[in-house]
Amino acid sequence: MATTFYRHWRDVPESTWRWPNFSPAEIACRGSGKLLVNEPALDKLQALGDRLGKPLIVRSAYRSPEHNRAVGGATRSKHLDGAAFDIAMANHDPVAFEAAAREVGFLGFEFYPRSGFIHVDLGPARQWGERFPVRATAFATETPPAREVLADSRTMKGGGAAGAATLGAAGVEVAQSVLAETQTAILPLVPYLDTLRWVFIAVALGGIAVTIYARLDDWKRGQR
Repeated sequence: MATTFYRHWRDVPESTWRWPNFSPAEIACRGSGKLLVNEPALDKLQALGDRLGKPLIVRSAYRSPEHNRAVGGATRSKHLDGAAFDIAMANHDPVAFEAAAREVGFLGFEFYPRSGFIHVDLGPARQWGERFPVRATAFATETPPAREVLADSRTMKGGGAAGAATLGAAGVEVAQSVLAETQTAILPLVPYLDTLRWVFIAVALGGIAVTIYARLDDWKRGQR
């Protein structure tokens, strides 16, 4: 079994820690800060987190012998080997959690419904404790808030209108300047171009107003 002991979790080289869902501090002894890295156990814990797709709240992992005695742990507790984890059920359905834990290779299970956590370890295969009561309804599937289809987005339409109108106004101003300098024969058109430029500016302001309104309306409806 591949294990490495550290006198404090801060001593763990960052380059050697390969379990992205957890930190050395989460796995270390709560009483002393000491850490025994049990690689097979952590591999299964990472696989369990990946399978469930939700954070695992680790209430206890490795325990130093001193801390294990202080909390009344069993003399041969798997926590002493870094091979056991107590996981809170605050954000998990206990039935689904147990099934997933068995699938990734955990063998030992202890249930603490009154304290709200399940103990899992590498074995031998056994289980004890009163199981969690079955929930009346399963956890609801988390769905992202509704969003507008991009092509139908009022925000996109308003922003697009504002952008197009701004470019149009700039183009008219450039054309007006060029005509004034080089096309003296059609100078009478310049005032009309000036009017057209103001029309484009008005459209741009309207587009900005639509964008602001859409943003506020989406915020009220929880779409952003």
